[in-house]
Amino acid sequence: MPRDIPVGNGSLLVAFDADYAIRDFYFPRVGKENHSQGNPSRFGVWTREGYSWVNAREWKLTLGYLKETLVTSVRAFNERLGIQLTCNDVVDFEKNIYLRKVTVHNLKNTKRDIRLFFHQDLNIMENEVGDTAFYDAKQNCIIHYKGPRYFLVNCSAGDVWGVREYATGIKRHQGAEGTWRDAEDGMLGGNPIAQGSVDSTIGAYMEIPSLGEAVVYYWIAVGKNYGEVNGLNDILLSEKPQKIIDRTASYWRYWVNKEEFDFGNLPEDVVDLFKRSLLILPTQIDSGGAIIAANDSDIRQYAKDTYSYMWPRDGALVSYALMKAGYITMCRKFFDFCAGVIAPYNFCASVMVDDGFLLHKYNPDGSFGSSWHPWVKGDDIHVPIQEDETALVLWAIGQYYDKYRKIEEIRPLYHSFIEKAADFLVSYRDEQTGLPLPSYDLWEERRGILSFTTATVYGGLIAAANISDIFYHVEKAKTYRQAAAQIKVAIDQYLYSEEHKRFLRMIYPKKDGGFDCDATIDASLYGMFAFGVYDPHDVKVRNTMKAIEDALWVKTKIGGIARYERDSYQRVGSDDAIPGNPWIICTMWVAQYYVAIAKTPEDLERVINYLRWVVSRALPSGVLAEQINPYTGAAISVSPLTWSHASVVQTVMDYLEKLQELHTCGQCGRSIFRYDRMGRKQGKKHEDQA
Repeated sequence: MPRDIPVGNGSLLVAFDADYAIRDFYFPRVGKENHSQGNPSRFGVWTREGYSWVNAREWKLTLGYLKETLVTSVRAFNERLGIQLTCNDVVDFEKNIYLRKVTVHNLKNTKRDIRLFFHQDLNIMENEVGDTAFYDAKQNCIIHYKGPRYFLVNCSAGDVWGVREYATGIKRHQGAEGTWRDAEDGMLGGNPIAQGSVDSTIGAYMEIPSLGEAVVYYWIAVGKNYGEVNGLNDILLSEKPQKIIDRTASYWRYWVNKEEFDFGNLPEDVVDLFKRSLLILPTQIDSGGAIIAANDSDIRQYAKDTYSYMWPRDGALVSYALMKAGYITMCRKFFDFCAGVIAPYNFCASVMVDDGFLLHKYNPDGSFGSSWHPWVKGDDIHVPIQEDETALVLWAIGQYYDKYRKIEEIRPLYHSFIEKAADFLVSYRDEQTGLPLPSYDLWEERRGILSFTTATVYGGLIAAANISDIFYHVEKAKTYRQAAAQIKVAIDQYLYSEEHKRFLRMIYPKKDGGFDCDATIDASLYGMFAFGVYDPHDVKVRNTMKAIEDALWVKTKIGGIARYERDSYQRVGSDDAIPGNPWIICTMWVAQYYVAIAKTPEDLERVINYLRWVVSRALPSGVLAEQINPYTGAAISVSPLTWSHASVVQTVMDYLEKLQELHTCGQCGRSIFRYDRMGRKQGKKHEDQA
């Protein structure tokens, strides 16, 4: 089930499912630890007409955000109960406080007794052994704790502050379902403490006049000890909950508009998705620099693991999108993170390669993530890496310098990362061909010499050479450029197929010498122009991109670009006419290509069509999944996928840069056609000034 409306601040992340249940609760790092482990924390309503847990089956739910903020806007209507709820959820932008405001609308022409129930199902530190939940009579709140993790649960209803109705108890053990069942008669038992596998439920009671309304605030303060959560609770009691909502909304409005982009002729819905994507990105990025791929625990049902890791590849491309949009602090933290985890010693002395590479993926704290890449094949030890992950970080650092010229920020990265990574890329090559040695592909499914990987290595080496020039490491720069030049020659010789008139996906060594070829059409072949190996107008690129669009466009009413021919990952259906599920990122790669080759403003119309395709495939909240069902358009796999949102941000920024380029006066260097932020043309102003 998708995570429709995540809210977070870099340390605390709360994510909801389509039933408006809290399903993921991360602290103290985004991606680690998930204290709910996907179990729902429910939200319910009691009236004399009956009880109902808020969900999409009995309630008409609309899940979204207040415009240009990370404050949710949720509406829930229940005709049977005669109730409408308007809810706003926030995680304070600097304090580890999750807060919900519930406005209860009585739709009946009579005074009513209405009760709200909030359920907490926590598995602290990612297991349900040894937790404690108790009622703190001094603070009138519920506290869950284990070791250095504390969760203080509190509420207010009108003039009543603090928890007055509560229950703690056992869950999922010896037939006990949990205290949420206790709420269904409208009353809570008041058990003051429970240990082991426990949950809790609190109630907020109110009388609402005929056709009137009442407001309830509910919050969870999160910290590492009792004193810390008590201090956060005091902030809410002294400053009042509404101030937390207002200041968080204000912060994010200013944050997402800080660059004041000129959006030209982009449609309003595309601009809205661009801003929503920008806002979603920081919810998935840990304050320590780890850019997490996704934080949707439902993927555990597929593979008993999650996407809550830092893949250097995803991180590099996300950071590139952020830097293009002007959000550079997160980029720099990501680079520092990578410098801290790059292999610090000769991991592979037995196969004679230098250190200086990044492994498969990392936890948000910098420790190695889980992996399925073997360290041995037959009798041979080999490097269990995806080489593009190392190369792309190097390439992204180069792009960062080119755009912002922050030499003082690049300087400490030179010896800690840039030099190590570039030396590795130079050494990890076949002596005969000059190509990179085999590694795992970006889809993590096959091992060989990939066109995409090779393109990223080229881009990474050119970036390293340019930065080496800055610090006058002349020999290093020469070595990196020579290696890149050799790779470019080898790409022409080994990875371009005259027979197919396009690039091959992969070649791999045969035991008796030579190479076998994999000519599968793969969307990742866009990398040949994206990382600077070839000009996008080159006939080799043009032919390859045409093949991608022809073969991988999903020929249903849904559309979109699949990853590659006969993609089976979470595939829906078996229709041979569908190459695979459409992916947001792959569709945006094709859009980026059309930006790159545009020569007139009219050429950019196709890009707008691709962007509007993404708008049509987003959840109502603006959240983007990894994949799309080719028959229904429903989200598949994790959501939000950080990379999907970054690909939208990059494509929009590419578009705006090209629009300005195409509208620049050759004589004065100014834009011939400017648009203000409302889309009004300002061409006459230019003429008067010219």
